[in-house]
Amino acid sequence: MTQRSALGIKSARRMPELSVVMPVFNELRTIEEILRRVQEVNIDKEIIVVDDGSTDGTAEFLRTLIRQGRKRNAALLPRAAGRLLRTHNLRVLFQNRNQGKGAALRRGFAEARGQIIIIQDADLELDPQDYFSLIEPIKCGSADVVYGSRFQYGMPDGALLRNYIGNRLLTMLSNLFTGQRLSDIWTGYKVFSRDVLRMIQLRENRFGFEPEVTAKIARGGWRVAEVPVAYVARSYVEGKKICLKDGLDGIWCTLRYNAAA
Repeated sequence: MTQRSALGIKSARRMPELSVVMPVFNELRTIEEILRRVQEVNIDKEIIVVDDGSTDGTAEFLRTLIRQGRKRNAALLPRAAGRLLRTHNLRVLFQNRNQGKGAALRRGFAEARGQIIIIQDADLELDPQDYFSLIEPIKCGSADVVYGSRFQYGMPDGALLRNYIGNRLLTMLSNLFTGQRLSDIWTGYKVFSRDVLRMIQLRENRFGFEPEVTAKIARGGWRVAEVPVAYVARSYVEGKKICLKDGLDGIWCTLRYNAAA
């Protein structure tokens, strides 16, 4: 067994409008605030956090949060300055060891009950208030999948030049194979209708998930919309994790999964 059981508040097995799947690895500095921001979005939702073997205290924080939430249906933490952090719709899953973003997402997707599923990174680079524009194309029936682009209008302020260039090159390579015209396949905001996601079989454990899922969406012929999202880039000192090796793996995965199409 490589996975631990889920923790969370017991609730009826109903289908919310939105499932927010949040992979987490060593995000103690940001986890409380990102959960608060997601909860503040006025959409019927569940939040599924998958802790991917954190070693910095993130897992302990999440366990404490859930224990306190079980007692009072909202967790009140000492460092929250008296602000309640709701946990009624929160479930936390724990991986026994670090396996990577793709592995964490697969587990979260398997647990999701929402009509629409969105990926939410645990850092503070992306704004959950963009959920409304991200899910709208699926709700109105004009798309099956939505990518939230950080770069639709060029390089945003504060973005690292090398990361921006690398992203653009990898996105162009993906577009060459898939025939899509996306501007940011490595975005953390990817949104799926429940039916589409259930038909995609994923296998990549790390960041290779991004070109893999993009290739398989194109192969399936599903409609993809791209909408601009707000983006506040963080540095490697602040915890950014993607690196050169992930970029090289991205090239390999782009070639691998598009060649299999």
